[in-house]
Amino acid sequence: MKDYAVNGEGLTKKFGDVAAVENLNITVKPGEILAVVGPSGCGKTTALRLIAGFERPDAGRITLGENIVADERTHVPPEKRGVGMVFQEYALFPHLTVFDNVSFGLDGGAHREAGTTSMLKLVGLEDFAERFPHELSGGQRQRVALARALAPRPILVLLDEPFSNLDADLRLRMREEVRVILRGINATAIFVTHDQEEALFMGDRLAVMHEGEIVQVGTPEEIFHKPATRFVAEFMGKTDFLPGEVVAKGIETEIGLISQKMDLALGTQVELAVRADDIAFEPDKNSKTLVLARHFQGAMNLYRLRLPSGRLLHAYKPHTDIISPRTTVRIWAEPGHPLACFTNGSTVKSTN
Repeated sequence: MKDYAVNGEGLTKKFGDVAAVENLNITVKPGEILAVVGPSGCGKTTALRLIAGFERPDAGRITLGENIVADERTHVPPEKRGVGMVFQEYALFPHLTVFDNVSFGLDGGAHREAGTTSMLKLVGLEDFAERFPHELSGGQRQRVALARALAPRPILVLLDEPFSNLDADLRLRMREEVRVILRGINATAIFVTHDQEEALFMGDRLAVMHEGEIVQVGTPEEIFHKPATRFVAEFMGKTDFLPGEVVAKGIETEIGLISQKMDLALGTQVELAVRADDIAFEPDKNSKTLVLARHFQGAMNLYRLRLPSGRLLHAYKPHTDIISPRTTVRIWAEPGHPLACFTNGSTVKSTN
């Protein structure tokens, strides 16, 4: 058995003079959920459409299992690739019942009825089999779309921002339900989203895309804590950047010494990626750092702080710890882990 279910090598797709994806490499292991995340227009959906067969690559090769489905000589049509697709707009047939929507791509006979019933039970809609799409909620329609994609037992399931049409609370519930369903049947899936939190939740691994290329692949923890580029650090997690200078004991910054030794020459100018949970502060009448705003976020308060230089940093405190705007505060770094460090936009490893 191969160690991948999907392998895309050197994929390029241009629309006119614009390269939507360029020299893209993507691999998904059997039973893995790969979350592809990136800003709008970075090529996520085009990559998905290439794998599904809706677009033909200008260069590169796609292998599903043992079979080449796209290269310079081959283009297997979507319906023969063994791929299930879940679209963001559901794409259900309005004139068909839930049962008929799910069974649409299955062979007739007892297998069709048993397979459809099994899928409806899997997604918790067995009591809705005779309803029509307009009689369902948004979350129920999304589960019907998932059941229809899974019913033919595809090699691969592709999900293109499937929760984007749902309200915030339902979106949270649906991503939990869908992940449980995919995990329950050991499905191999590619999940496309522009939502960083959603990607961290859904993916066994993440692939971060930027301008038609995958710039980093790794576990959610690796992507979040060890970003390979400044772009990844900025995109994944509401990051602030703090300038510093390499000194003998670590990195000297405007908020004090960060005891993080780098394999860099003394005096090298760097940037540290800091997030709100990396920063601590307390009121101090003698400081020149100022609280500009407090944003209540339920369990936490998010504070926006202005350093004497004018640079802005963000920091969390518990919801019970309320500090008024215009208060001056002492600020320091308290990350509990090495901070991502960059020179010229590229990451540098610490030697701690």
